[in-house]
Amino acid sequence: MFVIDAIADSRNPECVTPSPTHHDVWLLAYEGIQPLDLVGPHEVFDAANRVADHRNHGTLRYRLHVVASRPGPVVGESGLAIHASSLPNPDAVDGTLLIPGGNGSAAGTAIDANMLRWVRDAGLAAGRVASVCTGTFIVADAGLLQGKRAATHWAYAGQLAAAHPEIEVDHDAIWVRDGTFWSSAGVTAGIDLALALVEDDLGADIAQEVSRWLVVFLRRPGGQSQFAATVWSERAEAAPIRQAQDIIHADPAAELSIETLAERVGLSSRHLTRRFRTEVGETPARYIEKVRLEAARQQLQSTGAGMQAIAKHCGFGTAETLRRTFQRRMGVSPDDYRKRFALDRSHPPTASHVHLNS
Repeated sequence: MFVIDAIADSRNPECVTPSPTHHDVWLLAYEGIQPLDLVGPHEVFDAANRVADHRNHGTLRYRLHVVASRPGPVVGESGLAIHASSLPNPDAVDGTLLIPGGNGSAAGTAIDANMLRWVRDAGLAAGRVASVCTGTFIVADAGLLQGKRAATHWAYAGQLAAAHPEIEVDHDAIWVRDGTFWSSAGVTAGIDLALALVEDDLGADIAQEVSRWLVVFLRRPGGQSQFAATVWSERAEAAPIRQAQDIIHADPAAELSIETLAERVGLSSRHLTRRFRTEVGETPARYIEKVRLEAARQQLQSTGAGMQAIAKHCGFGTAETLRRTFQRRMGVSPDDYRKRFALDRSHPPTASHVHLNS
């Protein structure tokens, strides 16, 4: 049950609050949808209505419509059924059109050509288009993101960039706004996106109150890189480059200058750099940093070692270099990363219970 605490209001009680207008949010459902991509934003908008009603906030209220190609239950990828109404005429879609992700959306098979045309026409009619997770692929396939910046789930960002080179894909962002087009990272990031939309519509005060009651950050610390699994480059075909990769992985803390690597694999520094970039897709220096960063992540997750020890063990030299690199590449500090992802459960946190409405 969603309950709003009484909040002191310093406004003049005799002031007449104007009647709120309505903003329609159209949430598209289809077979194989990721339910949380839709349900998360839906609950944020509903909660915003409740907070705004409690505060007698006179700007707008959201009217929520879950629509699909035909009315009735739509079964998500987890088996959860969501009831939907029929698709309206696309010209009638005013307000916000929200496209969730789900099975087949990245492959272009989630919806048929007729629904894709509906997304295009409805998106052009809507005042705002938002996508969650791999729903960005559907919006892109509909031709609505040309020349735009967009986000998607970290595991599919490379695929989106390859399939739609006309889009500037942000691989790390939790959510992105480019004009009237909004997009987010995967699954729960749809809640972050919806909160950002509420903040844009109703202000930070309302959005903050919603985030408190949903027990989520209004602005999540860091980007989605902190959640991403390591995606290693393919092993190079040429023996000298494979050997260089093996040397790097065997001891990330070793002296791994390009001159040292080149000497060990029998190539000139210039030749090694050129062939490494061609076969691996990045420079040796960037690859080494990635390997060292992954080693540090593993240490932070599985050990209680101090930052200086981890930095030395993983090849960063100093704790400050580790912190700078971690912040630049992951969007969070190593200390914060450890707090969120440490695997050590020998000292579980003490529960704290605050009863707001007893």
